[in-house]
Amino acid sequence: MKLQQLRFLDAVVRNNLNVSSAAEELYTSQPGVSHQIKLLEEELDIKIFERSGKKLTGISPAGYAVLEHVNALLNNAKSIKQAAREYSNAHRGSLSIATTHTQAQFILPPILNNFAHKYPRIDLQVHQGNPKAMCKLAANNSVDFVIASETINEFDELITIPAYRWNRYIVVPKGHSLTKKAEISLVDLASFPILTYMLGLTGRSKLDRTFHAANLEPNVVFSATDSDVIKTYVKLGFGVGIIAEMAKGKESDDSLACIRANHLFPDSVIKIGFRHSRHISAYQYEFLHMMAPYLELETIKELAHTKALNDREKILQEYTIPSYQSLSSQPD
Repeated sequence: MKLQQLRFLDAVVRNNLNVSSAAEELYTSQPGVSHQIKLLEEELDIKIFERSGKKLTGISPAGYAVLEHVNALLNNAKSIKQAAREYSNAHRGSLSIATTHTQAQFILPPILNNFAHKYPRIDLQVHQGNPKAMCKLAANNSVDFVIASETINEFDELITIPAYRWNRYIVVPKGHSLTKKAEISLVDLASFPILTYMLGLTGRSKLDRTFHAANLEPNVVFSATDSDVIKTYVKLGFGVGIIAEMAKGKESDDSLACIRANHLFPDSVIKIGFRHSRHISAYQYEFLHMMAPYLELETIKELAHTKALNDREKILQEYTIPSYQSLSSQPD
């Protein structure tokens, strides 16, 4: 059994049993992938895949049993290489992060700027997309870290460290009737067309649940991935915007009014997640510390080696997760 055969097997499964796509991902030929999987099946004396002619149609029960171990082996092999690289050349390496547009635009720039100055020879990679897809990249060990809110809790393969709490702002044109209210209610918001994030992005699910818990149906007429796009359509008079407080910016737009909504919605928590079996290098621990500076570096290392959620929660009991407002008010 060769490690290359396991990589081929993993690629075929991740590409929905499409051998051509797997071969393209691996920069090899389709016959080469098929041949290596055939050799693996012969060595193990089982059929990993179900077939109709030459086409793969499903994974056999024996194949599922084998695949449970394949991911662990490939992740361990990757960790071995990462650990060796740290000692062979401590000043070279990479840091890959998967996250949403909001985090990439508003949170990561100052952190990665500081990181790049401290580690100028580390290759930085930022992948943007919807939270579920980004969490899958981290769960599959395809990236080092994922940064996300609620969705990250759905992935048992990930160890998570809370970075900060955040809430929302209501965005309306200046002079809007909501700016004249002493305190806006959910009923007030529900009476207007709402512009906010697409489902699955930037705490949208928690926003919807808050309305539904109050027996209200939000009239969402426009959704987008980008806060600036939401603001643009608020200016055009499409309705009332609800955006993440990180997206408000230090200077509000002259034509827009931003109203805090933390009395209406529960806080969301941004967390950094990574696969529990991965090796974390010294400079990657430094990145985690930059993302969660309220935690001592030794505490972060302890959390990284604690797989059970209950045990991590015990470690975090003596800490208060800071709010984004408190972090953003600190001097640079």
